[in-house]
Amino acid sequence: MKTLLNLEEVAMFLMAILLFNVRISYAWWVFPACLLLPDLSMIGYAAGNKVGAVVYNFFHHKGIALLVYLAGHLLGFEWLAFAGIILFAHSCMDRVFGYGLKYMTGFKDTHLGEIGPRK
Repeated sequence: MKTLLNLEEVAMFLMAILLFNVRISYAWWVFPACLLLPDLSMIGYAAGNKVGAVVYNFFHHKGIALLVYLAGHLLGFEWLAFAGIILFAHSCMDRVFGYGLKYMTGFKDTHLGEIGPRK
């Protein structure tokens, strides 16, 4: 089942690349250059686990990513549509590598299980 879910995430990641190529006029290198920017949301953990989890999850939630893209597309703001695509692609990439949405108990506790080596 894990393999099937990872393949689904890879397919969604590829869809994000396709959407970028079809809908966004930026140079190709802007996509990989911005792909890790959503991880800046980890800064929220400087304020504690609860604030960190809320901030991190906001920037890694695919529903938020889709809303951001749709807002940009419908309002004609290419930069906002691009931000939505990056948020979506980044979240897909994270899921493939086992990084899920965070619980408020700590950064290592995700909806996909605990991050890191088992104790």
